Amino acid sequence: MAIRNILKDEDPTLRKVCRPVTEFNERLWQLLDDMAETMHKAEGVGLAGPQVGILRRVVVMDVGDGVIEAINPEIVSESGKQEGPEGCLSFPGKWGTVCRPNKVKMKAQDRHGKWYYLTGEELLARCMCHEIDHLNGIVFLDRVKGGVETE
Repeated sequence: MAIRNILKDEDPTLRKVCRPVTEFNERLWQLLDDMAETMHKAEGVGLAGPQVGILRRVVVMDVGDGVIEAINPEIVSESGKQEGPEGCLSFPGKWGTVCRPNKVKMKAQDRHGKWYYLTGEELLARCMCHEIDHLNGIVFLDRVKGGVETE
């Protein structure tokens, strides 16, 4: 495994829409392992492909219950509402209040290409939305209400 460089601030890669993953092989597995290690080292709860310069629909998340790998993820349903502080490893020291669904159901593939569904609430729901936004070229700053705060 290796620590990947996390792209920062105004890097144009962060604003690009990612392409689907079509090959499930050792190269993808290495990327997933590297992303998980990078996320943990940076003390984050999620990391998406474009944040490490890979324009593929790949996400890793860990809100405290172990690493979740999501390839080609999409939100299939959402309910409720939560509003709270959000930050991002690509925008260190910046925070803002973001409104997200409180419950989200996601469809995604695992590292072997098998489709699965995952329902997340509260922090996991927020993380799922945040990371899938990255795959669509949207960063949390686009969703901040009332201005961005800096540390």
